[in-house]
Formats: sequence, C-alpha cells, structure tokens
Amino acid sequence: MKTLDYLHLDVSSVGKVVEGLQQLLADYQIFYTNLRGFHWNIKGRGFFVLHSKFEEMYDDAAEKVDELAERILMLGGVPVNTFSGYLKTAQVKEISGVSCGDEALKNILETISLFISEERKILSLASEAHDESTVALMSDYLKEQEKLVWMLVAYASGECK
Repeated sequence: MKTLDYLHLDVSSVGKVVEGLQQLLADYQIFYTNLRGFHWNIKGRGFFVLHSKFEEMYDDAAEKVDELAERILMLGGVPVNTFSGYLKTAQVKEISGVSCGDEALKNILETISLFISEERKILSLASEAHDESTVALMSDYLKEQEKLVWMLVAYASGECK
C-alpha cells in the first residue's frame, strides 16, 4: 500500500518534485541554523527589532522544514535528516560570527532570493506532475517571502532623510 496510489499521482512524475523538495529542505535547515546564530549574536543599533525578527524567522523556517519533510514523505520520498546530508546538497552556506545587522540582513535577503528561485522551479515541476498540493505550498511560500523581502529591504534602507 502506497500513499501515491491514493493521491492519484504518478511516481515518475513526482520524482523531480521530490528532488526539488529535498534541495529546499537542506537549504532551509542551513538557513535555520544561520538565523539562530544571527539571533544570538546580533549587536548594535536595531538589536531589539532584529533579535525579535530573527526569532520569528527561525520559528517560521522550522515550520517549513517540517512541512517540506512531510510533503517529501507524502510523495513517496524519504527526507534527509542529517546535517552532514544537508551540507552535501545545500546551496545555502553556513555562516557564523555575524553580529552586524546589515551583514545578517544581506545574507537573509540573498538566501530568500535563492529560495524564491528554487520554489518557482518546484512550482513548475509540481504543476507538470498535477501535484496541486505542492503547487499551493510553494505559492504560499512565495507570497510570504515576497512580502518579507519588501519589508526587509525597507528596513535596511536606513534613516529617512
């Protein structure tokens, strides 16, 4: 008995979707760890705002990690669950020792930009596979991230003149 038999999705059609989700899962795990470091180490102007925002963001990343792993399972895959495995495939790089808000925000914006690119690819693959649930998940992520990018860019733009 297989889940895909009941979801009316073809194993070969969703194979590339699972690969994309595995990549995104690895990237989110590294991003989560980076966000924890930013949260712990942030200093200077904007500390209170950024400290809270980074916590909100790593909580969101942890939720997405769980959603991605569960979606991989629903599609017949087995999610990677080791950091050594994530580090082998992740495009997001570990970063440490960042205490400057501008540097942290630059890294976060670059990472979200990567996610947006990956999610658009997965959305396309999922659409071709008639996997509407993954399409909806990626659409939801994109909607959130586009708004977050706008807000982070506005925050990082500095003082009003």
